[in-house]
Amino acid sequence: MTYRKSRRLILIACCGAVLAVAVGLILSAMSGSIVFFRSPTEVVQQGVAPGTRFRLGGLVKDGSVQRGANQRVEFAVTDTNATVQVTYQGLLPDLFREGQGVVTEGTLGPGGVFRADSVLAKHDESYMPREVADALKAQRHWHGGRSRAEASAPSGSQGPH
Repeated sequence: MTYRKSRRLILIACCGAVLAVAVGLILSAMSGSIVFFRSPTEVVQQGVAPGTRFRLGGLVKDGSVQRGANQRVEFAVTDTNATVQVTYQGLLPDLFREGQGVVTEGTLGPGGVFRADSVLAKHDESYMPREVADALKAQRHWHGGRSRAEASAPSGSQGPH
């Protein structure tokens, strides 16, 4: 190997090492703040300070949804161990309903009421669009049940074609 090639190889190795250390430092610094959402139990146990911005996730508690004027909605998010009251003003997603999974983003107000500025409804994890299910069946990778479209179609029906 010539001097020029070995010098280039050493330079590439040093740059790779510096990049690996930088990525490691960034990931270790962010490890405490990378959270998809907090559950109501975590919010209660950790004593989150009012004004803290985060995502709250859980199930919409049955019987807790109250709709008011100007698209104002109040509901409770629970994980069956703890419950957090949520207020939101705006249009709710079509999939939002009691007993359904939800992730809200906003700030915790005084008194422990979460003031959401966005609401994301989570669908059933077993849902599979018909087109995706058909493509998986054609490739022989389908191991699940029927897609939701097939499950909701009357018995003996293939649905619209």
